[in-house]
Amino acid sequence: MQLPPDDRTLSPHTGYTRAHWEAAADALLAAVEPYAAEGGALYHFPGDRTSWSGRLSDGLEGYARTLLLAAFRRDEKALQRYADGLAAGVSGVWPRIEDRSQPLVEAASIALALRMTRELLWDRLDDAVRQRAAAWLGDALTAEAWPCNWELFPVTVGGFLQEIGHEPEASRAAIDRGLERIEQWYVGDGWYTDGDGRKFDYYNGWAMHLYPVLHAWLADDARLLDLYGDRLSRHLADYARLFGGDGAPLHQGRSLTYRFATTAPLWLGELTGRTPLPPGETRRLASGALRYFLDRGAVDERGLLTLGWHGPDASVLQGYSGPASPYWASKGFLGLLLPPDHPVWTVPEEPGPVERDDAVTALCAPNWLLQSTRSDGFVRLHNHGSEDVRYDPYYTRLAYSTATRPSASYDNSVIVADDPSRTEIEPLGVGEGWAASRHRVGERVRVTSLVVAEGAAEVRAHLVAGAGAGTPVRVTGWPASGEGARSELVPVAGLTGASPELSGATGEDATLFVALARLTAEPDPLPLDELVTVEVRGQGSTRELIVRWATGAGSRFRFSEERGLEQGPA
Repeated sequence: MQLPPDDRTLSPHTGYTRAHWEAAADALLAAVEPYAAEGGALYHFPGDRTSWSGRLSDGLEGYARTLLLAAFRRDEKALQRYADGLAAGVSGVWPRIEDRSQPLVEAASIALALRMTRELLWDRLDDAVRQRAAAWLGDALTAEAWPCNWELFPVTVGGFLQEIGHEPEASRAAIDRGLERIEQWYVGDGWYTDGDGRKFDYYNGWAMHLYPVLHAWLADDARLLDLYGDRLSRHLADYARLFGGDGAPLHQGRSLTYRFATTAPLWLGELTGRTPLPPGETRRLASGALRYFLDRGAVDERGLLTLGWHGPDASVLQGYSGPASPYWASKGFLGLLLPPDHPVWTVPEEPGPVERDDAVTALCAPNWLLQSTRSDGFVRLHNHGSEDVRYDPYYTRLAYSTATRPSASYDNSVIVADDPSRTEIEPLGVGEGWAASRHRVGERVRVTSLVVAEGAAEVRAHLVAGAGAGTPVRVTGWPASGEGARSELVPVAGLTGASPELSGATGEDATLFVALARLTAEPDPLPLDELVTVEVRGQGSTRELIVRWATGAGSRFRFSEERGLEQGPA
């Protein structure tokens, strides 16, 4: 991909300006053009992978997601190609929108693109094409959605159809139904769970906030924009902390192949005036993420986005991931709707949170602890509140970071009797420098877990109950990683061995296992035992852990099978 030279005056951190974003969008649009089929209604990208929805649906996905990029770019030449493809698609090429079907997802991208470029695309179509397109989209108003972010797809389609006067009552009903549904999943402080349970990841930004805020903004609905815009602004205060100094987003959650779609909520805050971030910081974070992926092989020799993270990587895919799935990265180009003279493009970049100082930040809603260090630019997420309905390495590990990815060897886990599962996660709270939770392993075993962090150092403690005497327990730390990262894991109580895995066994009663951990790129850090001292007291089902840092800070934690965890001063 040919991009302009870096501009280190305007953008001292990334070198990227609006010109780089425009060039990247143009290159991506040019690269997909040869793969159009059926009059431009489908885009079939090379490769032998097919999603579980099938080749026809995958081709529609290719059209819808790249149309979204053309809409944000407002490229009239490209939009004419997509207008031709729309006419072909609604003349019998596209599959119908049915209950819980992938075309419902793609209909939302098409409707959003049409709504944002109405004068450039929709208003120039023949009336017969508009009628067929509205009828095709209209099935989304009554199609049953999966109970998650999918509930917002009928909202998005309904917003466009209501604007053009197609089935206004049904459109209004679809909007109200979807917006009412997501209220059940709002947990406060700007955070949603993606459906029932505690599924917290990037879908908060690129779906749960994106669609309702854009709908409110496009509808010029002040009441809705106050509601959803204020939530977005609160979320961005946390969200800005999820990016590493090299631009990397945290490697956690589903659909990571969307890559720099993670930047969409950053741009959305600027676009709607609902952000706590200065414009120079917004651009620094967004451009950092775009550059992070472009520099690491996200685009192949044909100019196509690959199915993966850096380059191709099947480990980050789901069954719904088809050849065109990565093009939801188009959401990351939302910032191009901001005019060239907007401060987000004209003011110098400002450093992101990880570049300003070391921080340990408690996020109460998801029960996460974020630990970031300025010296290496790493962000670490200690997960004591997010899980999927089944064991999933991208939801149920104890920790994630911007410098590592979940490994097949069950990093950041407590493994009881060779069972690494972590289900029924119960948050026990977060506070200044700590987070805790309790989870189940199998039918009988309960594990109460605590992390206490300062700088890059961590104290990790796990009270294992219900396993029976002599049950083997393994505790793993950060995976070995490239990009200069090193991991350490040091036994303190109940464990022996060396990084990256320690081992022990349970006693007659509940047993407390304690270790020190660190993920760092510092060339010569102080030994962990010089940074923190740990004392374990008590026996049986109640134990105390006293943590004292070399800086003078300290805390006391009381573990109890019955009461969970209590925290106080050391």
